[in-house]
Amino acid sequence: MSVDRLAQFQAAYRNLDLLPLIEPRELERFWVPYGEEAIAELQQLVEDDYTLSGKTIFSGHRGCGKSTLLAEFGRRCRDSNFFVVLFSIADLFESSDVTHTNILYSIAVNLVAEAAKNEVTLSKSLTEPLFKWSAKRSRTETDTPISAGVSAGFDFKFIKGILKTESTVRDEIKQEFEPKISDLVNRLNILVAQIEANAKKKVLVIIDDLDKLDLGDVDKIFKNHIKALFQPAFRIIYTIPIASLRDAVLQSTLVSETNDQIVKMPVSKLFAKGDRRLPDAAPIDEMMQPLCEILQKRISAELLPPEIATRITLYSGGVLRELVRLVNICCRICLRQVRRGQDTVIDETVLAQAVKEIRLDFETTLSKADYETLRITYERFTPDDPKAQNFLDLLHGLDVLEYRNDQAWYDLHPIVIDLMQLKGLIPDSP
Repeated sequence: MSVDRLAQFQAAYRNLDLLPLIEPRELERFWVPYGEEAIAELQQLVEDDYTLSGKTIFSGHRGCGKSTLLAEFGRRCRDSNFFVVLFSIADLFESSDVTHTNILYSIAVNLVAEAAKNEVTLSKSLTEPLFKWSAKRSRTETDTPISAGVSAGFDFKFIKGILKTESTVRDEIKQEFEPKISDLVNRLNILVAQIEANAKKKVLVIIDDLDKLDLGDVDKIFKNHIKALFQPAFRIIYTIPIASLRDAVLQSTLVSETNDQIVKMPVSKLFAKGDRRLPDAAPIDEMMQPLCEILQKRISAELLPPEIATRITLYSGGVLRELVRLVNICCRICLRQVRRGQDTVIDETVLAQAVKEIRLDFETTLSKADYETLRITYERFTPDDPKAQNFLDLLHGLDVLEYRNDQAWYDLHPIVIDLMQLKGLIPDSP
């Protein structure tokens, strides 16, 4: 076994695992400019918000790079003298437990955590009631570790762990705050007022990973509780799945409540509409370049030759997560081979094996009706019914990708195209 080659692939594997880029040092090392139009749209809506309390919806395919882009946007907003609170809802609650109450409560937790991190003083009479709710239920303050955590000062890691692991605590939050959401919102507004007065900065809250919720949960939360979520009197950016915007009622509600402040982050369009079907089709260089550069920053050309990097980029369909996912699998295959004594690199054989693994992942989830929807979408660049639930599920699962010119159009994930061709459901590529 080559120790050097093993170390090279292990380093690349670690680098590929850094997605999304959240920490400043990660952004500095691996950030590649992309999505600048989306950043510009978000910046305009935030900085030109004369109400100081605007709500913005940020949407896009899962894995298209929203989290990394939001982290970069948050960094720029801090440089513009905003007090930025950026967090993932998944860090506090399992997706099945996310409700409008928990979203608002998570804002409170992260406001206090960010204030503590930046040494911004907050009134104990305001913060302590947020974290002593468990003492009001079946446990006493002397028995509960939460009261110890609070009395010793705000312990974000402790509280986050409790919220994530103890269902009884999540139930207590619901019982404590859901019947009086307006009181929770009022407490949020006072928290923000104190932070802004003491930090001399305007607060911006960015909630990531709401787009990873099931479509039904997103629909329920934002349709039924939009007023509560938009009640806080400060700027908030919410993320939602792109498929949710296919619901006419929900989209109409969001347009109305946000004053049309909806920013959509498109998938990188590697080919013009229909060009992928043509013999010797050439991808769009300006779309390919950032994705290839992302790979170059994370894995050396010695391990990943440029021509294979290009093939991997094309297989990604322009989706950042799929790009990294594919190279990640390639690295795992190579690590196994190196440990068997092979001095390997990512070549056509390794790539073919990685593509096969992902193709099988797609195949295991598809039904007969799904295949028919995929076939029609492939042939027409649009489904029969773009609001049909199985199409929305395929869009949410990245089997289908949405692209934009003057109009939205759709194509299949390149590996799904491979699958459909293997099954004889669509013609082989020229």
